[in-house]
Amino acid sequence: MSQSLQEVTAALTAPGAPFEIEEALIRGIPTRTWKNAPPSLRIVLEGSRLHGAKTFLVYEDERISFAEHWSAVARLARVLALDWGVAKGDRVAIAMRNLPEWPIAFWAATAVGAIAVPLNAWWSGEELAYGLSDSGAEILFCDAERAHRLAPHFATLALRRIAVARDQAPPVAGQLRFEEVLAAAPPAGELPEVALEPDDDATIFYTSGTTGRPKGALGTHRNICSNLMSLAFVQLRAALRRGTPPAAEGERPQPAQLISVPFFHATGCHTILCGSTQFGLKLVMMYKWDPERALELIERERVTSFGGVPSMVWQVLEAASFRGRDLSSVEGVGYGGAPAAPELVRRIKEEFPGGSPSNGYGLTETSSITAFNTGEDYLLRPESVGPPVPVCEVQVVDEEEKALPPGKIGELWIKGPNVVKGYWNQPQATAETFTGGWLRSGDLARLDEDGFLYIVDRTKDMLIRGGENVYCVEVESILFDHPEVMDAAVVGLPHRVLGEEVGAVVQVTPGSMLTEQELKDFVAARLAAFKVPVRIEIRREPLPRNAAGKLLKSQIKREMTGV
Repeated sequence: MSQSLQEVTAALTAPGAPFEIEEALIRGIPTRTWKNAPPSLRIVLEGSRLHGAKTFLVYEDERISFAEHWSAVARLARVLALDWGVAKGDRVAIAMRNLPEWPIAFWAATAVGAIAVPLNAWWSGEELAYGLSDSGAEILFCDAERAHRLAPHFATLALRRIAVARDQAPPVAGQLRFEEVLAAAPPAGELPEVALEPDDDATIFYTSGTTGRPKGALGTHRNICSNLMSLAFVQLRAALRRGTPPAAEGERPQPAQLISVPFFHATGCHTILCGSTQFGLKLVMMYKWDPERALELIERERVTSFGGVPSMVWQVLEAASFRGRDLSSVEGVGYGGAPAAPELVRRIKEEFPGGSPSNGYGLTETSSITAFNTGEDYLLRPESVGPPVPVCEVQVVDEEEKALPPGKIGELWIKGPNVVKGYWNQPQATAETFTGGWLRSGDLARLDEDGFLYIVDRTKDMLIRGGENVYCVEVESILFDHPEVMDAAVVGLPHRVLGEEVGAVVQVTPGSMLTEQELKDFVAARLAAFKVPVRIEIRREPLPRNAAGKLLKSQIKREMTGV
C-alpha cells in the first residue's frame, strides 16, 4: 500500500535518514539544507570514478566511459592550474553546443576552484563578447562556430587562452586545439590540490535575457549540490509513493538520459549533466533538437528518460516514425518551462505504459529544481508543478510583500540552499531581486491547502484588458487542452480603448484542419469572454523559443503586430 506524501517526506527527512535536513548559516541567514549533500562539485567528480567502465557520454558514434572522462578532466584540470595559472575564483568560459568537450571543460574548471561561465551558444558574436567581458573570463573553451562568431571581438577581450574544439580549419594564430591541449597533457592520476567550501563560487549562468542585457547568476557549490540531493529525493519519494522502492545499483540496466536541452541552461547542466555524473547515468547527447533523431537514439541507446519543454514531448509523440520504434525502455518523461495539457499526460501514459510523466519548476536563480510533481500526485493535480522540495521555503506575497493564504494569487518568493548569491557585478539588480535570503521570482503563483504550487504567470507577461487582469498561462493552458494544439503562446495586442486585448499563436498537430473560430469557441466554452483571444494565428512550424526553452513572446508579439 502506498504511503501519503507527508508520511514519505517525514520518513526520508527524519534525523539519521538519507535526506536529513539541518539548518546552516548561509551569508548570515539561517537556511534549511540537506545534511548529506556533497560539499562541492569536486567531490561529485571524484565520486564519479566509482562508475569506472560504464558508458558516461554518447555523442553520435563516440562513447566515453566514466573512467575516460575522469582521465580527460584530471589532465585538463592540471593544465588549467599548473600550466595556465588558473586560480580559485578565476572565470573559465565555455561557449559551444552540446559536445563531449563541454562536460570535460566544466568539470575541470570547477574541480580547480575556478568559476565556470557557460555562454549561450545561440548568442551572436557581440552577445558572446558581452558575456566574456562582463564575467571577466580569461580562459575560453569554444567550438569552431563560436570561435568564428567571436573572431572580430578577440582583440578587445582579455583572454589569455582560447582552446577550440573540433575545428577542421587550419589553426588560427593565438588559438589552441582542444584535442591537442589534452593530448599534450601528461597523464594525471589525481586532481591538483585546492581547498573548496560549500559556499565558494562555482558558476555564472546568464539569464535568458528576454528583456534587456542578460544578468549573470552567481551560483555556489552548495547551490548545485543541493539540487542533486533534491533530484534524488523527488525520485525516491515518487518510488515510495508507488510502493515500489527503486532497485539497487547492479539489479537493473544502467539508466540512460537523453539530453534535449543545452548544457548552458541550468536544467541541462545542474540537473542532467551533474545528475548523470553523480548517479552513474549514461548521457545520450544531441547536437541539436530533432524529434526523429530523438526517437532513433531512444531506441538505439535504450533511453530510460527524456523530456524538455512540453512542445518537445508533443513533437516526439507526433513524429512520423513514432509507431515503428521500440520505446519500451522509457520509464520517465519529464518537462517544465511551460504549461502541460492534461491531454499530454494522458498520451504519455497511453504511449509509454511503463513510463511516468513529471513536471517541475525552477529558475536559473534557483539552480534548477524548486518544486517537482510526478507519479500519482501529478495525475491528481496535472496543473500543479508539485510541492516544493523540503529544503525550499516558498511564500506567495501581495504587492505590500505580505504573505497570502492558500488559493490567493501573488508573487512567488523562494528561499533555500539552491538560491544563488545574486547577480555578478550588479548590486542594484541583486538588491531588487534578493532580500533576506528570499528570491523574488517574478512569477505569479498560488498554493493550495496541501502545499502544492501552481504557477499562474510571469508578472511581466500578465496583460490587462480594460482593467481586468488576464493571466497568459491560464489561457495557454486551455489552448493546450485542445487535442490538436501542440504549443501555444498568449500575448497582449495593443488596443486604443482597452489598452490590450488577448492574442494567441498556436502550433497544431500535423494534418490538423483546426480553424481559428473553432479554437476561439473552444476557449469561450471554458473561460470568461474577456479572456478569449480576439485573434489566433495557427501555425504548422514550432513557435520561437530561446535556448532555455522559453517562448520568445516579444518576437511573437512583433510578428503579430508588426511593431
